[in-house]
Amino acid sequence: MSMKWLIGVDEAGRGPLAGPVSVGLVKVATDFDWDLIPGVNDSKKISEKKREKIFDIVKELEKQGLIEYSVQSVSAKSIDAKGIVPAIRRSIEAGIVKLALKSEECIIKLDGGLKAPEEFPQETIIKGDSKEKVIGLASIMAKVTRDKYMEKIDGVYPEYGFAKHKGYGTKSHIEAIRKNGFSPEHRLSYCKNV
Repeated sequence: MSMKWLIGVDEAGRGPLAGPVSVGLVKVATDFDWDLIPGVNDSKKISEKKREKIFDIVKELEKQGLIEYSVQSVSAKSIDAKGIVPAIRRSIEAGIVKLALKSEECIIKLDGGLKAPEEFPQETIIKGDSKEKVIGLASIMAKVTRDKYMEKIDGVYPEYGFAKHKGYGTKSHIEAIRKNGFSPEHRLSYCKNV
C-alpha cells in the first residue's frame, strides 16, 4: 500500500491563562497542489486577516473533496484536571479518528514536541509550522478556530477582554483577573502567579 495522505498536526493555545487548547489536523493527498492555498506559513507569522482568508479557502476546498481537516479543543477545566500534555495527546487521537486515518496509508508530520500514536509513521519537526506547509496549515486551522471561540466567549465575559488577547497573559488580562477574579474559562493551574 503506497502512502496516499500527508497529515499535518499542530496546536494553538498551549500557553494562555484562559480558554481551550486546540489541535488542528489537516489531511491532503501526497501530490496536493499547494498553489490552491497561497501564503501558508506558521500561523504566528501571518496576519489575522490572512489566517481567516486561508481558513475560508480550506472550507471551500473541503467542500470540493480536496482537503479534510479536524480541530479538537480541550477546555480549561479539562486542562486543569488532566494536564496540557495529555489534553493535546487526546486531541491528536480524536482528530485521527475523525479523519479515519489508517497507518498504512499516511505519514503524519507534527510540529515541535508533538507525537501521534505509535502505530503511525510520523515525523516531528522543530519549527515545523514554518518548514512544512501541511503543519503550517494545521496551525492556522487550530488558531483561527480557537480565536473564534475566544471572541465568542468575550460576549459572555466581556470584563476580561478575551477577544483582544485571546486568553494570553497580557498586562490588561492580568489586571482584569485581579479585578474580577477567575472565570470558568480560566486555567487555574496556569494562573498560580497572578
